[in-house]
Amino acid sequence: MYNVVIYIYLIGVAIASVFNKKVRQMWRGERQAIRLLKEKIDPEAQYVWFHAASLGEFEQGRPLMERLRAEHPEYKILLTFFSPSGYEVRKNYQGADIICYLPLDTIRNARRFLRTVRPVMAFFIKYEFWYNYLHILRHRKVPVYSVSSIFRPDQVFFKWYGRQYGEVLRCFTHFFVQNERSRYLLSTIGIDNVTVVGDTRFDRVLQIRDAAKRLPIVEAFRKGGARSEEHGVDSAMPVFVAGSSWQPDEDIFIKYFNHHRDWKLIIAPHVVGDDHLHQILSKLDRKTVRYTQTTPEEAAEADCLIIDCYGLLSSVYQYGDVAYVGGGFGVGIHNVLEAAVWGMPVIFGPNNKKFQEARELIIAEGGFEIKDLQSFRTQMRRFITDADYLSKTGQNAGRFVASRVGATDVIMKSVKL
Repeated sequence: MYNVVIYIYLIGVAIASVFNKKVRQMWRGERQAIRLLKEKIDPEAQYVWFHAASLGEFEQGRPLMERLRAEHPEYKILLTFFSPSGYEVRKNYQGADIICYLPLDTIRNARRFLRTVRPVMAFFIKYEFWYNYLHILRHRKVPVYSVSSIFRPDQVFFKWYGRQYGEVLRCFTHFFVQNERSRYLLSTIGIDNVTVVGDTRFDRVLQIRDAAKRLPIVEAFRKGGARSEEHGVDSAMPVFVAGSSWQPDEDIFIKYFNHHRDWKLIIAPHVVGDDHLHQILSKLDRKTVRYTQTTPEEAAEADCLIIDCYGLLSSVYQYGDVAYVGGGFGVGIHNVLEAAVWGMPVIFGPNNKKFQEARELIIAEGGFEIKDLQSFRTQMRRFITDADYLSKTGQNAGRFVASRVGATDVIMKSVKL
């Protein structure tokens, strides 16, 4: 049944590729993967294979890849992606020897791929459970590890009709899961080769923080311009950083900050395109500059700074006092840890129930869910009127991240290399 579904999906992708650029990129990349591998594979080398669906999973696997490269240079690294949003952003990543799309999980593709690569070990990040690849790896006695995986009762493995597909889980040598609930759920179907290690993303955000760039324009924006009446003549205005924002997020915080002028606003939208940027500019009723079109001197006099390019957000957060992470009114919130690691409270929308780190950040009193403009106003009023509360919640966020690092160390000590 699984293979029938895969072939139907394959036909659907082929048709969709005619009309959708992103699907077309994926379709072409998958079809070219075997040829690319035959050209680049060193037949004398031993490859460790990492597979990530997209960019988020890549960030979870990255600490492991970099530790492996540093401690075991005798191995080469193959990195595969399923989604263009991962491959197109990281296709030039220097931490892997070969990077390509993963051909769709048909029996023929899986055999050709594994026959070409002959990996000595494989790491599948988070939700990746490809039936044919995994069964062939088990047949070849290749150790396979599931990293930063997380399981929920509504997944097919735990339904009566999904038990046959659930056999794919027995192909893994070991599971390194994020929480006790995942270990318990796996135990209910007889899988006990499980260790709770947490999420490798906590290790990654510490790496990102330590490698943060100094941004002179953002630094000047934070320090310069008008002074805050609320915080005194000798204190620069506090800064609110909105990262990975979408239109529903912007409709809330822009409306608020148009009327609360004792704070500066930095917006780093998730989609950086002319239409979206002009839409943001049309809503702002404060002096605004764009990062790529300004100077430190001009930025110092502005009230709002729009980050109109990619790749800076993780460094921008260091200049904030409160962060907002977008996506919670649509696709699901983006990375709250990149903001929390800087020791400031993080606000986000209601679509966060499947994001364990966000739920735990709320419990730690370093993260705050808002549902509408009114709840946003209420939360911001508390930050503005109670300096001790603002400081304490920021410390809570920073401690939350620091207390959960170390998953990479546990995994590396457990894996037999």
